[in-house]
This record gives sequence, structure tokens and C-alpha cells, in this order.
Amino acid sequence: MKIYTSESVSVGHPDKLADQISDALLDAFLQQDHALGKSGGTRVAVETLLTRGAVIVAGEVRTEGYVDVASIVRDTITQAGYTKTDYGFDGNTCGVLVAIQPQSAHIAQGVDTGGAGDQGMMFGYATNETPEGMPLPLAIAHALTRRSAEIRKDPKSFDAQIEEGDIRPDAKSQVSVEYDDNGRPSRIQTIVLSQQHSARYEKKVHEVVHEHIIKPVLDRYSEYVNGEIQYHVNPTGTFEIGGPQGDTGVTGRKIIVDTYGGMAPHGGGAFSGKDPTKVDRSAAYIARFLAKNVVAAGLAQRCVIQLAYAIGVAQPVAINVETFGTETIPAAEIEKRLRAKFDLSPKGIIDTLGLLNPDLRYIETAKNGHFGNSAFPWENTAVSAELR
Repeated sequence: MKIYTSESVSVGHPDKLADQISDALLDAFLQQDHALGKSGGTRVAVETLLTRGAVIVAGEVRTEGYVDVASIVRDTITQAGYTKTDYGFDGNTCGVLVAIQPQSAHIAQGVDTGGAGDQGMMFGYATNETPEGMPLPLAIAHALTRRSAEIRKDPKSFDAQIEEGDIRPDAKSQVSVEYDDNGRPSRIQTIVLSQQHSARYEKKVHEVVHEHIIKPVLDRYSEYVNGEIQYHVNPTGTFEIGGPQGDTGVTGRKIIVDTYGGMAPHGGGAFSGKDPTKVDRSAAYIARFLAKNVVAAGLAQRCVIQLAYAIGVAQPVAINVETFGTETIPAAEIEKRLRAKFDLSPKGIIDTLGLLNPDLRYIETAKNGHFGNSAFPWENTAVSAELR
């Protein structure tokens, strides 16, 4: 028996809010250039830092038009729930400093010819232990933070005693699950949930978290509710000071929350704020796509795909398939089928997954993980039949 733990953070967590700002800006640059018929040439690498009362946006961009960066920053913050100074951070009044410069021409000369935007290794993972192909501890952790956001946005629909502002934007969840000797999840062992709240709601928040957040989520995962579960709700006692008032937020600091909750390797590159020529993002998406289709095809119960790239070089310098002894055909044959079917150059990935589709909103990936959401094109398993 082993215990695996994963965490998630809400849209109001300062690091996740920084991710949303970076991706909201990416969306804006891509959409305006698409309207101009120039989306293929858009290059974005934007980082965001948040602290008490201030936002700093920096990075490199190549674009054909103009984006009102400060307005997008403010809109994203207010959409995440920071709408009053009483909450410790307010998108309407915080300072916004913009330090964006043109992309390096030396990078562009390798990327514009179809090469990768950087070197590095990227991983994709899938498992058949949940319907969405994600590790169970992370699936539950994400469900808890999603539920927290739903209550914050519409408190009256859950409990007449919850007033607007009682449940605040910042929250973190953590879930530990026992796995049996066959590597299958057997029971939920521990749930940790820290929920920001108003001063008047300190004594009530524990009840609300248990009744309106944890209980409905566990009802969906009832087969894993076996025996006593340990609960830690706001274990420090009080969580009034949250968001950027209580903790500095930076783009790309929740890469394990974004991916597989520690259940698979990570190459170290963050996703948010990067256009799809950056293989940190696009190659991680295609790696997930490949791994999920391998599992959906019944070729393995668990699968990790590793890709590695050199800057300015189109095709990956290495592909590795790991199936943990769960494969139904040799891993070498799986790799052969993947190589034969898919173009894994940046352009090939963008075309396969539609990563420049104007309807794709990257900000949605920065809210509850980049994987496991059926709305994202890299979650599609239609090609699994061909792999089989």
C-alpha cells in the first residue's frame, strides 16, 4: 500500500491569478492578430507578478496591433473575485506596471522557419483510474477548488446564511489517496482545504466547507470513501488575509497543479503566457494527447510520453514511451505507431490540436489545470481507434 498526494489551488490563489493574467493577455494578442489575418506570426512570452496593491507584467511580444494590457489585467483580477479593497486586493484600484518588449530577433530566426521556440523536455501522462484519464488525488483536489469558486460566485444558492464576501477568492486543497499493491486507488485517506473568509465568518467557515464543498465532492467519489477520512479545514485557525495581500503571486509557480499532481515527471517549463510555438506548452499538450489516446486505445493502463526538443529544430530529438508494465503490446511498437501517425514539430502540433483556433481560450487552462477538461482539444481520444 502506498499513499499519493496532490494539491490544487483556486482561481483566487495569487500564483494562479498570475497565470490567468498571463493567459488572458496571450488570448488578447492572438485574437486581435487573428482578426488582422496575422495570427501565425504572433509571439508571446509574458510573466506576471502580483503583490499587495500592485501588478507587474513583463515579457516579450511580437504582434501586429495594440492590446490594452492594463485593462485586461484589471478585468482578469475582478473576474477572479477581487472586487473590493476589503478583500485585500482590488482589480479596480491596484497599480499596474507594464514592461513588455519585442521578441528577440535571434529567437525569431529559428522559430519562424518552423523550429522549436526553446530546448527542453516535456511530459504527458494518462491513466485509466478516472474517466478523464487523470490521477485520482488530483481529480478530487481540482473538484474541491472548483466547488469553492462556485459557492463564492453564487453563495445564496447554497446557503441563505452565506453573504457575498464571506467566502473569498483564495483557497487551496490537498488530497491523499491510498493505492493498493496493484497500483490502483482504494480509499481517500486525507483531505486538506484552506478557504479564505471574511472576519465575521471565521466560526462558520468550517461548517460551510464540510457541508457545501467537501461533502458534494465526496458524493461523486463515494466508491473511495472507505473507512475514516482525516480532515484539516483551515488548519491554522484563521484565513482572512489571502490573495496577493498575503502572498506574492508569480506566473508558472504552480506547474504541478497545472499538470498531474506529482504523479508523473515534469520537464520544469511553465505553460501560461506562452504562445504555442513554445514547446514548453504545445509539446506538453501533444504529449498528453498521445498518452491519453494510448490509454484510451487499450494499449496500456498508464502511460508517460516524454518529448525533447532543441531550439530552432523542428522535430523532437527524442521520444520515450513508459507504460509501467501495464502495456498490452510492446512499448517500442507503441512508439513506432505514434511516430508514424503524428507530426511532432511545433507546426504539426499546432495544426493537429488547433492551438491557433480563435475559439480556444487559454485563460481557461489557468483555472483548474491544463488537463482533464474535455473542452480542451488535447483531451480528444478520437484517434485511439487508429492507434489500436
